Amino acid sequence: MDFLALTLAGILSAGAPLVLAALGETLTERAGVINLSLDGTILLAAMTGFALAFVSGNPWLGLLGSIAVGMATASIVAFMGPILGRSQLAVGFILTLLCKDLAYFLGHPYARQFGPELPVWSIPGVRDLPFIGPILGYQSPVVYLGLALTVFFWWWLFATRAGLEVRAVGEEPWAAFARGIKVQRLRIMYTLLGGALVGLAGGAFSLAVKPGWGRPQGAEGAGWIALAIVIFGGWHPLRAALGAYLFATLQVLGIYLQEQFPGLPAPLFQAAPFPVMILTLLLVNVGSTGWFQDLAFRYPGMKRWLSRWQVTAPAALGRDFRPENEA
Repeated sequence: MDFLALTLAGILSAGAPLVLAALGETLTERAGVINLSLDGTILLAAMTGFALAFVSGNPWLGLLGSIAVGMATASIVAFMGPILGRSQLAVGFILTLLCKDLAYFLGHPYARQFGPELPVWSIPGVRDLPFIGPILGYQSPVVYLGLALTVFFWWWLFATRAGLEVRAVGEEPWAAFARGIKVQRLRIMYTLLGGALVGLAGGAFSLAVKPGWGRPQGAEGAGWIALAIVIFGGWHPLRAALGAYLFATLQVLGIYLQEQFPGLPAPLFQAAPFPVMILTLLLVNVGSTGWFQDLAFRYPGMKRWLSRWQVTAPAALGRDFRPENEA
């Protein structure tokens, strides 16, 4: 029982950065904007967060620096995409390469240095509970933040007028504009908010999950996984968080399997979660294929199962919207 509790605690810790990044990109894409800079942003934010914490001795200042990096990168996406109408995919892809190179170049002096890290919070009343205590009673604040934001954004998107507006902007921007909704303003705002969460994910890596900076195992490629998780989650906060914890489970299982099979190469277990996640993504999206739709038509009993797994992107995702008379 203790082993299971500690394993679940490790999954929550390992999955926290992915949860934050996936939530951020979910909000951005719900508003109709694609930010492909996640992978580079996470690395640059992780380096910046650790460097600021190392210099100042304050990990919270480092976390704020990570958020600022995420917002700065997202502001470029917002300026080049929604404002100027340039290709969001091209801008994001260039930014992820640029940010990755900047992270390793500027972060070289701080590589493999010991620095401060975020404290572990102990929650009174929870830490003493059997089984639950070891899972939730002693965790980094980014773990609690990820759990809280998952529930909050689920409520925000589907139970508030503001959430309805952002979903309308991502689905039918012209109809939303006709109803008086400031489409561009919301797109820019949610792009910056999503970027802030992606930057926070980078700081969570270097200041909590795997403190330090160097060749950050787990952080490299995390942005691409977060993008896949957004699709896996059907642009829904709860499902996105579930996908993030699923990937973290695969990572933790890889560590345990590596201990059980020491004769196998370590990179095999480090890379294993990626193809498994891709396979899961394919299974989730198989319901959208033509042959599966035909099969469901022939066998009506499959329609209920199909409706549970079929995911559809926001209709206006990545599309330019620049009405001349919008204030």
